[in-house]
Amino acid sequence: MIKILNASECEKDRLLMRSMEKSGVGQIVSEIIDTVRVKGDAALFEYAERFDHAVLSSLEVDMARMTAARERISPELLHAMTLARENIIRYHKEQIRSGYRIDLENGVYMGQLITPIARVGLYIPGGTAAYPSSVFMNAIPAKLAGCSELVMVTPPRPDGSVPDAILAAAEMAGVDRVFTVGGAQAVAALAYGTETIPKVDKIVGPGNAFVAEAKRQVFGHVAIDMIAGPSEILVIADGLSNPQWVAADLLSQAEHDRIATAVLITDSSELAVTVQSAVEAQLATLPREGMARESIDNNGKIILVDSLEAGVELANTLAPEHLELCVDEPEKLLPLVANAGSVFMGRCCPESLGDYLAGPNHILPTSGTARFSSALGVDDFIKKIQYTCYTQPALAEVADDIAVFARAEGLEAHARAALIREEKA
Repeated sequence: MIKILNASECEKDRLLMRSMEKSGVGQIVSEIIDTVRVKGDAALFEYAERFDHAVLSSLEVDMARMTAARERISPELLHAMTLARENIIRYHKEQIRSGYRIDLENGVYMGQLITPIARVGLYIPGGTAAYPSSVFMNAIPAKLAGCSELVMVTPPRPDGSVPDAILAAAEMAGVDRVFTVGGAQAVAALAYGTETIPKVDKIVGPGNAFVAEAKRQVFGHVAIDMIAGPSEILVIADGLSNPQWVAADLLSQAEHDRIATAVLITDSSELAVTVQSAVEAQLATLPREGMARESIDNNGKIILVDSLEAGVELANTLAPEHLELCVDEPEKLLPLVANAGSVFMGRCCPESLGDYLAGPNHILPTSGTARFSSALGVDDFIKKIQYTCYTQPALAEVADDIAVFARAEGLEAHARAALIREEKA
């Protein structure tokens, strides 16, 4: 049963502590990465059979199958995916930025170029499940940024196939190539390249503990988006909230993972008790009851606070992946929010809306990293290149200052590189 706690009686750090997987996967992942670097495609075939129970004849999905996949999914799913794509494009288009140039006197100018990352690897979880929404959330911002090639990897099913929903989403989002590879071996293949899979410049997308550790280990050789942890939701709700709705929102994250975190912060003890009962009742009807129950029992919390403003302050300490403001006027609380991956405003804005259809990205910072990082977006797929131009007279005006600075740092050659241009040719 989800616990009810009083914030004033609890040590804040322990109150907001997350449950983390203690799996010691580092050495395993390191060995997988080394094997893929040495054996290339052969290692990928071996790991597919070992981990995914799939005997593959090839690693790449034929483009014709991607094109045909849209015809094989249900009309209802195609409609939902089309609506989602439109909303995601609309939202992320506003993130597109251009460079700038500053012109000064004496012919001096400086500025910044915006250029896309050339080749990006998209990791899409799969195997027993299909996440077409994750395809859209990864690929659409990359496409809008202007990346020239999107390479997608996703685990195969035991028969070696990829779900049609995944392939349809890839085709709809403009993915260029799809490979039936998952796990740490897929990350290694993207980072270092194999005979079949091209080396990429950046790897994005969520995955399990092995995927997260592999991204950590290849970072520096390639760029990554973030190290994703277990899913989490924090709901701030007042006494007028519908307890059934709040319970449903908490369980929407609890069913993700046994170490997912679901937290309610409220100033109403009555709501706390009714939500506690509603969670228990709804748990019994969930197909993933076992998973969700373990999450709720071990990591779920209902925290009583003196005011909603104090609740937001507590939320800022937690820096949740998803933050719901279940109140009539969420705009009054929003300016107080400093740390959150994505905020859902009002009583009729469940987190699942953001997962699929609203438009903002669902690939978000977890485990408190919203204190310093943000949702995936167009900026994750661009580079910013500085440029500077000084004329000879303009440089002459500041050469002595450059030399003073350089010599203060013990770098005589730096000083001379500026001063030598003062000499007459």
